[in-house]
Amino acid sequence: MATINPTQTLPANSIDDNNVARSFRVIRWTPMVNGDIGAATDLFMAHYRDRAVQAFGTFGTGGTVTVQGSMDGTNWTTLHDPQGNALTFTAAGIKEVAEVCPYLRPNITTGDGTTSLTVLATLSQGHFNVL
Repeated sequence: MATINPTQTLPANSIDDNNVARSFRVIRWTPMVNGDIGAATDLFMAHYRDRAVQAFGTFGTGGTVTVQGSMDGTNWTTLHDPQGNALTFTAAGIKEVAEVCPYLRPNITTGDGTTSLTVLATLSQGHFNVL
């Protein structure tokens, strides 16, 4: 089991005409294998009202990504999608995050020796101008 540190990127289209970063971020944890836990984001997640998570890669036998949230960065619980389902992935996909909490992390809760996943979180304050 390892703790996977996230990297933060600004998508190419996230810079406006004045070279000012818009309020949009992509957080990436990779590679993640069975038993790995993503280090908590260093951004204050509650600041971003729109949040989605994507998982992809080789899930292997029984590979599962569980997306967890925390109010204090110490005590973690499984988050949910807007329909109230636990925010877990057993296959590639993208899901919205219903809860607003300061911290978020992925946790690879099951899998086998072939499990190798990438987990992305997109964060937006919702202040985009449509061109």
